[in-house]
Amino acid sequence: MDETTHHTDPDTSGTLDEALERLHSSGPERDGWLSNHAPMAVEALVRNGQAAAVHRWLDYYRAKLEDMPDRFAEVTPANWQEALGDPRRIADWAAYFERETAGRPWRDVLAEWWPRLLPGIAGGATHPVIRVGHSVRTLLTAEESGPRVRELAHALGYWAARHQPLPPPAPLAPVRTAGAALDAVPRVPDQTGGILARLAQITAFPQWRGAVPAGADEARAGLAELVEAAVHRYARYGHGAPVMLVHAATAPNAVLRTLPALPRALWAPSVGAAWAASAAVTAAYSPAEAAVLPAGYGASLTAEEVFARAAAHGDDHTIKFVDTALDVGGAPALAAALRSVELNPPAL
Repeated sequence: MDETTHHTDPDTSGTLDEALERLHSSGPERDGWLSNHAPMAVEALVRNGQAAAVHRWLDYYRAKLEDMPDRFAEVTPANWQEALGDPRRIADWAAYFERETAGRPWRDVLAEWWPRLLPGIAGGATHPVIRVGHSVRTLLTAEESGPRVRELAHALGYWAARHQPLPPPAPLAPVRTAGAALDAVPRVPDQTGGILARLAQITAFPQWRGAVPAGADEARAGLAELVEAAVHRYARYGHGAPVMLVHAATAPNAVLRTLPALPRALWAPSVGAAWAASAAVTAAYSPAEAAVLPAGYGASLTAEEVFARAAAHGDDHTIKFVDTALDVGGAPALAAALRSVELNPPAL
């Protein structure tokens, strides 16, 4: 059921469609497994009034793009289960979802695949679901176009190819608020390896009560609480892994952005997956000690000024985190956004 109000398309210049068309010959990864952040970053730039910066940013990012990999074996309605989680079939999955979204409404395709993909939300270090969230936001709040629907197809295909269920963690003590739950997540013992090695060490999560909502409205409220808590927490803990810890906020926010495009019956099951993703990133990368920020840190800046700094800074993770922080709003979120600009190395 759609509860989204359509707004004036923020991109009257056509920049987003041009950028997406430029990007769709590229694959979703480079160097074997690093994610292509360009479709997500350009959507955030356009959304936040920085469309004029998009093509310059893409010129910088071009060196990080690789062609879409070769096809491996066609994905069909009969064999999709065996193809799920097979990164050799990234191009096959993209083609599958291009066919699906060409043949029927994108919302129907999304609703069919959302419950199939959710258990693998941690796949690709949560980048596939984040890419889906950026794509759905545009489709819900702006005009539909071929490149925008194709972007959703590529995002879903990336998620299907990198689908990776987490092992079910043992339950720890119940915790009432999302912020307290994130604080109670045990850090993995060995924080020297990559994300796969870290995720493999996760054994238990606190039972955040918001992860099992009673209904759709409670699910939306719980997700908003989780996103806010993760954004606020970044200000104090982001120094531990400035790039990776942004995903503790951007992954659940991608789910929150997608809810209005989904049947309400799918909202409640979405919260547990979002919590698992946020908690997993927190467990894998959170430092032992919190930073202490100066009183009034970032208080003199507006949301527009902070995003302009992120756009000038140019780092893709920073752009996306600041975009999520502005969804949360308020002084603590702006402080976290500014912190991400300062912690991550500038790209431009």
